[in-house]
Amino acid sequence: MPHSPELARLAAAVLQPGFDGTAPPSWLLRLLADGLGGVVLFARNVSADTPRLVQRLRGENPRVVVAIDEEGGAVTRLEAAAGSSWPGNAALGLLDDTAATEATGREIGLLLAETGITLDYAPDVDVNADPANPVIGIRSFGADPALVSRHTAAWITGLQSTGVAACAKHFPGHGDTLTDSHLALPTVHASRELLERRDLPPFRAAVTAGVRAIMCGHLMVPVLDAERPATLSRRILTGLLREELGFDGVAVTDAIEMRAVAARLPQPLIAVRALAAGADAVCVGAATPGGENVAALIGAIVAAVHDGTLAEGRLVEAAGRVHALASWHETAMGRVRGAVGTISRDPRYGVSRLGLDTARRALRVTAPTGTPGERPALTRPPQVVEMTARPHRAIDTPLPYGPGEALAALLPGTERVVLTPERTLLPALRAPGEAPVVVVTHDAHRHAWMREVLAEILRRRPDAVVVETGLPGPPVGAVHLTTSGSSRVSALAAAEWLTGR
Repeated sequence: MPHSPELARLAAAVLQPGFDGTAPPSWLLRLLADGLGGVVLFARNVSADTPRLVQRLRGENPRVVVAIDEEGGAVTRLEAAAGSSWPGNAALGLLDDTAATEATGREIGLLLAETGITLDYAPDVDVNADPANPVIGIRSFGADPALVSRHTAAWITGLQSTGVAACAKHFPGHGDTLTDSHLALPTVHASRELLERRDLPPFRAAVTAGVRAIMCGHLMVPVLDAERPATLSRRILTGLLREELGFDGVAVTDAIEMRAVAARLPQPLIAVRALAAGADAVCVGAATPGGENVAALIGAIVAAVHDGTLAEGRLVEAAGRVHALASWHETAMGRVRGAVGTISRDPRYGVSRLGLDTARRALRVTAPTGTPGERPALTRPPQVVEMTARPHRAIDTPLPYGPGEALAALLPGTERVVLTPERTLLPALRAPGEAPVVVVTHDAHRHAWMREVLAEILRRRPDAVVVETGLPGPPVGAVHLTTSGSSRVSALAAAEWLTGR
């Protein structure tokens, strides 16, 4: 095939870079005018003027795919400043109410559509097979493939009903890993039979539901390809995803600056090899201040076509899929505009009524004996000890709102103490007659320091109430409350319950 005179435009079309600031830099606008096909937004880009920002991007390239990570729960971009209005996948899976899941997807889609977003890098459809997984956890609907599959389909149906494209992730499954791919390359040690039975059903359900995009994870899956991570594997991206699962939408990479792949190869080579393997869009979460690394990627893709490393037909196919996604979004928005409703918000908190109701329904309360716990009905300002580990990179910014803030709003005078892996020294605890003690943990089952501090608190104050915002663990404390979500609405629901309001 002869080289296209618009080869650089084709190369630009398959990239989805991020940028710094709440206004588009000049290099980004210039590349958009030259055919850049996508942009990904993070919390650092979000402000009251985000819709205007998106309009500015489209002013340079009306077909640009504007992407974002908006899962609900802990992973939110548009609501990063205050915390998400939806509790996240674990709470939805716990309830196992697919109507609520579809409605949640629809409301998140409405939020994104109002902003002008094309593509949501969600839902996370990983089956959380290992409770010690450091990066999936409550982002997953659960550990049962059938449950995850039905909620995958419901969430995608809801989101895409608003004209915003969904992106199921992280293919072929990140749930059975003990490594965060932001930091190193995880390996999935599973047989093909186990992958078929456990990890692949949600992706098959996503394809059946008509998902417009699938994100490939930076994962080694030796039973599928013993030499290359999934992002760079033709056996996985083309053989499995295209030929076996029958997916014909956009295959997008996870961010190529993640250490799972960036520690092994330079970004230009990652992009070229991912495209050659079958990826259609390359996510570049972090751009250099002048966009030099994005320009280098375009140059490397063009050079790879010229030297035969990347077939031009493969690049044309990838760019075509990206453009088809943009066209689908434009058509879908025209069809559904004004026909899918609005987000009903609680007048007290400003959050989604649906999200708050879901968070309330997802609360589970037990006593150490396993019997239902009694409501403490806090009437005095408590002493709240919050234990938090470093957030994983997918969260983007530290969680801004938890049960401590919610309790302080309901009971002025609430005292808050925050402990971290670097600051584990427990301060003096109030006496039982002075103040109730509430302990907040997140995935305590994964953090030995958290369990040690918690045990010491309960030794001193056996009447303490424990609130777990991550995956539920063994019940401890006078009352053990689990939210199965780390979001604004999860915190509000917990505070309401604790205060009897």
